[in-house]
Amino acid sequence: MHKKKKVVVGMSGGVDSSVAALLLKEQGYEVIGLFMKNWEEKDGSCSASEDYDDVIRVCNTIDIPYYTINFVQEYWDTVFSHFLKELKLGYTPNPDILCNREIKFKVFFQKAMELGADYLATGHYAQTQDGLLLRSVDQEKDQTYFLYTLKKEVLEKILFPIGHLKKDQVRELAQQYGLSTAQKKDSTGICFIGERKFRDFISQYIPYQEGEFETLAGQAVGTHQGAAFYTIGQRKGLKIGGPGEAWFVVDKDIHRNVVYVEQGDDHPALYNTMLTATETSWVNSLPPQIPFRCTAKIRYRQPDQECFIEKIENDQVSVSFPESQRAITPRQAIVFYDGPVCLGGALISPR
Repeated sequence: MHKKKKVVVGMSGGVDSSVAALLLKEQGYEVIGLFMKNWEEKDGSCSASEDYDDVIRVCNTIDIPYYTINFVQEYWDTVFSHFLKELKLGYTPNPDILCNREIKFKVFFQKAMELGADYLATGHYAQTQDGLLLRSVDQEKDQTYFLYTLKKEVLEKILFPIGHLKKDQVRELAQQYGLSTAQKKDSTGICFIGERKFRDFISQYIPYQEGEFETLAGQAVGTHQGAAFYTIGQRKGLKIGGPGEAWFVVDKDIHRNVVYVEQGDDHPALYNTMLTATETSWVNSLPPQIPFRCTAKIRYRQPDQECFIEKIENDQVSVSFPESQRAITPRQAIVFYDGPVCLGGALISPR
């Protein structure tokens, strides 16, 4: 039992963090629930107040104290404004990774330590062991892709109480203990902002700007609402008519406000066997030798792909793939694995 160990649990109002707090209480820790408010509600569509009500109900059920903390300014300064800047540059950033790095495991972690906590716990599907970041037991829910920026010294003070469970087991425990979040739908959308119609929401910050869809040969085939709203490999929402196969985004020229498209999911412009990435972050240490054979994901839901880390220079990494990869997208993350161990990752550079 860990009666003298204090754990601050980042509680979101969802079932995962609820069960994380429950399990830690059952294990004998002194548990404190802490809810982050990171987004200022303006149009009533954000559910932060409802989520906090769920946190209160859960904390009362399992008999632990709870508090709320406001990181609205920090979130805007370090996550959302950066997200908008990247979109304006024509990239496809991942706000969840930035949110974990700058908010959950930086300012929130620091606040937990200031409160005298021995550990910070979250409801992420991941595991730790001896300073290593490991995939969760539930491969479908594994979230290590979003956690690759964690460093060993922070990881040693992080607990992922549900990482050894599958999602249905988490819901069963919540039901068994009468937690109000047991059947609550999983949150989706932008980190801490929630589910929105992405283009309509972003257009509040990046105005629509009509431009041309062009083929790589320079033929205009339609109009779009702004290059910032499209991503490599995208098919849905292009609204390009005419005969033949479906159209896909293959590249963008943000300065000309042109979105390049080609027909067919197998078009060569969609595929590549090489990439470079920057802002490399290793959980523990660099690979032991170069070239280094491992696996990687270039997007969250992608199955592991065999790859070779060919070169590491400062914070830049060069990677090759035996099999050509579809829709390698600038500023999305490539995350590296050695079996169950998440080694680290980097942000994909433009071609």
